[in-house]
Amino acid sequence: MTLAIEARGLGRQYRGRWALADCTLSIPVGRIVGLVGPNGAGKSTLLNLACGRLRPTTGSIRVLGGHPGAGRGQLARVGFVPQDTPTYARLSVADHLRLGAAMNPAWDREEAHRRVEQIGLDPRQRAGSLSGGQCAQLALALAAAKRPELLLLDEPVAALDPVARRAFLDEVAQLTKQREDRTVVLSSHVITDLERICDHLLLIAAGRVRLAGPTRDLLGDHHRITGARRTADSLPSGLTVVQESHTARISTFVVRAGEPLPPGDWHTEPVDLEDLVLAYLSTDEPGIAPRTTGGVR
Repeated sequence: MTLAIEARGLGRQYRGRWALADCTLSIPVGRIVGLVGPNGAGKSTLLNLACGRLRPTTGSIRVLGGHPGAGRGQLARVGFVPQDTPTYARLSVADHLRLGAAMNPAWDREEAHRRVEQIGLDPRQRAGSLSGGQCAQLALALAAAKRPELLLLDEPVAALDPVARRAFLDEVAQLTKQREDRTVVLSSHVITDLERICDHLLLIAAGRVRLAGPTRDLLGDHHRITGARRTADSLPSGLTVVQESHTARISTFVVRAGEPLPPGDWHTEPVDLEDLVLAYLSTDEPGIAPRTTGGVR
């Protein structure tokens, strides 16, 4: 299987602190990947390693079969829009397009101009006078016109209003329809946005990968069960308890089951993407991880 990103034991250390540690993952080509996790989890570090702006402290990472940032050809295959959606305030929109054409060998001039016209930008307007949403759209247009095989987006919609955010995400979805082999990795705190367009999930917490895989499969494997108060150890063996809560009489668990959930004296509900992410993040403490039950007592 061709992989967009493959990491093995990947780690990055800053001044004695590990921003990312023992990260092992495989992201297939052609997916829209939702990258989630709390602030400081290591999401931006992973994206910067993938585009070659950072080098690993430990382990390895390969992008589209090559080393990140290894020459002009590899750089041309990857588009990156960082958190601050950088543009040059004194340059006009047209200047940005000319700069993009000069720096990228596979530059799609027609695509770049089409996108600028579609989002209603005046080519003569300086970037410093654009709104946050317009800057984000311009940055996406520049990244898309590179015709990248892999597009990395680091919380580009964080400062956008709901209308601008919806328009931006629609553009991202259209990019993947243009090329079946294009992969997008989108980091965001807004789970509902990811649920709309992402078909693959990568959850990072405390610098480590906690959950990864096709969204549909992950949702199908997880369940919320509610019943009379009990301990996690009393659940059938083979269930991984992700989250638990208790009242005086009722216990609720979010569990992962590799096979169909066995029958029991409980009520079962599916979980949505936000439920799933929050369940894993709620156990994000040193030394705490989802645990597998040992059998019925």
